[in-house]
Amino acid sequence: MTTTDGATKRYRAKRDAILAAAAEAINEASAKGMTFADVARRVGLNTTSVTYYFKRKEDLAAAAFDHTLDWLQATLDESLAEPTPQDRVAKFLAIHFDRQRRIEAGEERPVAMLSDLRAMEDPFKARLLAGWREVFRKTRTLWGEPRDRIAKDVQGARAHMLLENSFWLTVWLDRYEPDQYDRVQARLMDVFTHGLAGPGQRWDPQPLLLEQADAEPARDAFLRAATRLINELGYRGASVQRIASELNVTKGSFYHHLDAKDDLVAACYQRSFDTISAAQRAADRDGGSHWQRLSSTLATLVDAQFTEQGPLLRTTALAGLPGGVRQAMVDRSNRIARRFAGTISDGIAEGSVRAVDPLIAAQALMALQNAAFDMRSWASTMPRDRAVGFYASTVMTGLFTDPAI
Repeated sequence: MTTTDGATKRYRAKRDAILAAAAEAINEASAKGMTFADVARRVGLNTTSVTYYFKRKEDLAAAAFDHTLDWLQATLDESLAEPTPQDRVAKFLAIHFDRQRRIEAGEERPVAMLSDLRAMEDPFKARLLAGWREVFRKTRTLWGEPRDRIAKDVQGARAHMLLENSFWLTVWLDRYEPDQYDRVQARLMDVFTHGLAGPGQRWDPQPLLLEQADAEPARDAFLRAATRLINELGYRGASVQRIASELNVTKGSFYHHLDAKDDLVAACYQRSFDTISAAQRAADRDGGSHWQRLSSTLATLVDAQFTEQGPLLRTTALAGLPGGVRQAMVDRSNRIARRFAGTISDGIAEGSVRAVDPLIAAQALMALQNAAFDMRSWASTMPRDRAVGFYASTVMTGLFTDPAI
């Protein structure tokens, strides 16, 4: 090996270490919240040394996102080598679980989550979003090339749900010991394969009348606008000025409603969690089988995500929040997931829901409703009830049978 070869290997190794540290920083503090100083500290360098590899913070963030997109492309290529759609999805899931196992063992480091892509500035933003669209299209082909427009719509919903669940693993998988990952993977794949519907159950959700989350219309409008912008641009990308401009009000009006930006995100989460809890309570109040309650709750929440009037805040906004606020939001999310698990358990007992692992199935439902906001454009191309049914069918009736409607 020549001296040049050795220098090249050292350069690549150091660059890879910086990218891994940047990914960790992005996942904790968002792309805009990441700093050169934090990344340098994680790899034992000074800030000047990091700038030798990446001149600007934006260059480093874009490189970390590129690394994630490249890994997803390679994962999909490996999955697409399998013979059937079910085998391909199972392979895709297995690769993600294997990676989480290696991360837990300290043999690998996390990649950057892609929730902050839209908060990037051009020229990076356009290129990165194009890369994400290519990942999405390739994920859709796990079910083969769509034969018509309806198949394309169904496969689009399935691809989105699968990708979101693979990202969502990082939120809840640490509640299990690594030697249980194979079991968890099998239980999650069982939900993907067969859905939750018990024998003879049909998708027939009923409208739910929700309690008013916020009695002050002006404040509710403010929180809706803020929720939409934070979902689109991330916690740090949605500035106070931008939110105020969206509502055509002054920054002073913002501080009339809330004392600080962290208070804004906490209020948006509170509104969103209150909406989910209200839907769960309304379904229990209306009665019926527990399959019916799950169906009506999910349909109501997904429909809300597809409208401008009712978006719910994505959990990706947690990145960048102070630790105490973040933990409080995570705790509330866990309580909501446990309520879903309780409804699933009662449904299993009465026979309206398949025998599944309730805790794991509940996390699939949480990922489903959490990510629906990103499917608004897709939903706008068809009648709303069809969009809700196609999207909800991914978990309710499975990924490999005819959709729920």
